Amino acid sequence: MDIFGVLTLIGGLALFLFGMNTMGNGLEKVSGGKLEKILEKLTSSPVKAVLLGAGVTAVIQSSSATTVMVVGFVNSEIMKLSQSIGIIMGANIGTTVTSWILSLSGIESENLVIQLLKPTSFSPVLAIIGVFFILFSKKEKKKDIGSILIGFAILMTGMEIMSGAVKPLANEPAFTNLFIKFENPVFGLAAGAVLTAIIQSSSASVGILQALCKTGTVTYGAAFPIIMGQNIGTCVTALISSAGAKKNAKRAAFIHFYFNVIGTTVFMMGFYALNAVIHFQILAHVVNGAAIAVIHSAFNIGATLLLLPFSKALEKLACATIRETEEEAGEFDSIAKELDSRFLDTPGYAVKQCQMVTRSMADLVEKNLEEAMGLLEHYDQERAELVTKMENQVDHYEDVVGTYLIKLSSKSLTVKDSQAIAQMLHCIGDFERISDHASNIMEAAREMQEKNIQFSVQAKNELSVYQNAVKDIVKMAKKAFVTEDPELAKQIEPLEETVDYLNVEIKERHVARLGEGKCTIELGFVFNDLCVNFERIADHCSNIGLSVIQVQRSKFDAHEYIFRLKHEIDSEFRKQFDFYKRQYTLPQSL
Repeated sequence: MDIFGVLTLIGGLALFLFGMNTMGNGLEKVSGGKLEKILEKLTSSPVKAVLLGAGVTAVIQSSSATTVMVVGFVNSEIMKLSQSIGIIMGANIGTTVTSWILSLSGIESENLVIQLLKPTSFSPVLAIIGVFFILFSKKEKKKDIGSILIGFAILMTGMEIMSGAVKPLANEPAFTNLFIKFENPVFGLAAGAVLTAIIQSSSASVGILQALCKTGTVTYGAAFPIIMGQNIGTCVTALISSAGAKKNAKRAAFIHFYFNVIGTTVFMMGFYALNAVIHFQILAHVVNGAAIAVIHSAFNIGATLLLLPFSKALEKLACATIRETEEEAGEFDSIAKELDSRFLDTPGYAVKQCQMVTRSMADLVEKNLEEAMGLLEHYDQERAELVTKMENQVDHYEDVVGTYLIKLSSKSLTVKDSQAIAQMLHCIGDFERISDHASNIMEAAREMQEKNIQFSVQAKNELSVYQNAVKDIVKMAKKAFVTEDPELAKQIEPLEETVDYLNVEIKERHVARLGEGKCTIELGFVFNDLCVNFERIADHCSNIGLSVIQVQRSKFDAHEYIFRLKHEIDSEFRKQFDFYKRQYTLPQSL
């Protein structure tokens, strides 16, 4: 093979790997994180877990991705170590689907119907459909389906280029002798493991072997140990991903490793022991793509049937490898637990995890505000410390979630997921600021306690109405954010306008009391601080509502929207504003 043949081979391999990656990304986008959610929940029995792992891997075309995701689940304590075993075994079965699809390229027949079954026959049609979807469809779902189709077509093109590039090697003695050496079980096993570890995909390495078999120089004797080695090499990805994880996550990665090593050892010893007695003549025969797919599937199904009854023993072996005495690096962060970095490889699921965490943050913010406002009625040191503690937690939420969202935004995302990330990045800042204002309210309550000063009955009654309006707008903003309800979000702005109205009215009444000598300057400063914090909380709720509306509209100008609302006298906004003014009527002056 000359230099141009080598370049053609490398180019074919590049297209093959790129096509597989493109197809996998498209499948992940279409699933929108749903497959991972199913994977997380439906693991009640070992058999169900195996079927689930096989099904999910068959769809996303990567046992490594499934296994890494499972390691992430275990690390996050979403899934128990015992639940992960069946899924890991099933993932090995699911990954064999790719080899069966690729084996169709070896179909030889003059029959038109059979010829149409060859991927090389229908992949150009899929490519045309895929390009049409991407260029002319406005629906994101169809664009993702287009990516899947084009990815498959590129994969098959790469496969054909590799097959064409290696065909001249059939007449090269050095190449033929190389595969004779691979008939040695140790060399063959090592070659398969190393190749798969380098490209981190057993599906891809099996595809390469299927391309090489078209040279007519690869025998069953060489293919068998190479395929066994490929199953060991695929464990590298999970082992790498478990670095720095909790001990249970490391155990999950080792379960994957031990499953393949033990399965390979048993099959190799059993096969070659029988061969020593029976002398399989087929080992000297040339292997084809379909036979490679059969061996690949037979091993993974057989290993699962053999080792599934001993799943507890595998768990104990992994626990013995990673012992309980292993020191953990500090206290495990409950937020980071939900936002495991491994989830970034499946963006659809990672987005859903972020949404879950930001909703928890929103709940915490609402609770913090309730506690802070309660201190104005009755100050308690323990409750004040709780407000400070929750404020620190909210700050931590913003730091962790914000950093994670920025990392996630660089991934390949659907339009919907991109919008969700943008919305969360905006809203976590607003929620954090609401919590800051809750802390300010607590400080105002503490100042009143330390100076032993109290508001007049009239001021207390007015602040009570104001507080109720602020509590309700926070509750409304949180609910609109959690439910992603744009209709509810539209009701926030009239209530925010009502809060502004209350703010002006209450301040005017306060100035009047100052003039009449019914209030002191010292109390006036505290009163004014509370009003400022209440009004700014409502402003942040308005921002949250606008973010929810913006996600539902492709073109949205927040300033224009607010201007239009407040200047259309007969609008629904005006009706709601009048309704809220009646609902939060200030008491008559004494």
